[in-house]
Amino acid sequence: MQAVKSYRAYYDDGSFVPYEPVVIPKGSQAIITILDFMPPGAHKDETAHTGKRPLSELRGLLKGKVCMTDDFNAPIEELKEYM
Repeated sequence: MQAVKSYRAYYDDGSFVPYEPVVIPKGSQAIITILDFMPPGAHKDETAHTGKRPLSELRGLLKGKVCMTDDFNAPIEELKEYM
């Protein structure tokens, strides 16, 4: 029995470009199934499929924009009766 593997890729300028590095043995056979059609150049990364920004672009996005006061964990006077 032969092993069957699937890889996600996009088609760009005559080549299929995988989203992750893959090792395919020389002489391997492949069946290519097109899941959706995107206009040429529409997606260079996975962003076009998900409609979201890649996680690598989101890391550190708010660095330096969020701050907490020193008394952040201090009891709130108005809520003392509930504690």
